[in-house]
Amino acid sequence: MKMRHVRAIAVFGIAVVALTGARGSHGGSCGGSSGSSHSSGSGSNHSDNDGSGSSSGSVSGGSGSANKAIRDVTIDSCKFDPATKNLVGRITVKNDGVLDYDYTVTMRFKGEAGGTAVPATATKTSIAVAAGASQTAELSTPYPGSGDGSEYTECEVTRVSRS
Repeated sequence: MKMRHVRAIAVFGIAVVALTGARGSHGGSCGGSSGSSHSSGSGSNHSDNDGSGSSSGSVSGGSGSANKAIRDVTIDSCKFDPATKNLVGRITVKNDGVLDYDYTVTMRFKGEAGGTAVPATATKTSIAVAAGASQTAELSTPYPGSGDGSEYTECEVTRVSRS
């Protein structure tokens, strides 16, 4: 079985994505690949470039029902929206199961270690995803700073539950 770089960090059960849009830069994905890759239900790696910035991330988990739910989430992008002064994360939730679920996703926006960014959290509840379907959602939280958002460099999915 071939392991990718992203799979090696998957045990932690969180997703980390570079925050873009604040500086107008375009990043790449971990391991230098782009697109989406899936392997035996162990997670996904996604890179997206939609003109407002790009990001890459991983969502995977070890054991337990919470980790099963977190594997259903892919981070599509994270950015600072200067028009609304919000930190915004866009996700896709894919339900490969045979039952319909409502998902609750929590995302944390943060900066570099030792930086000035105060961690900010956004939660989206009641993301309804039918069995075998996907649903996109946007999580946002007010920008707690007074600048251009450039101190925020990444976002991560910290918690996912489904019912």
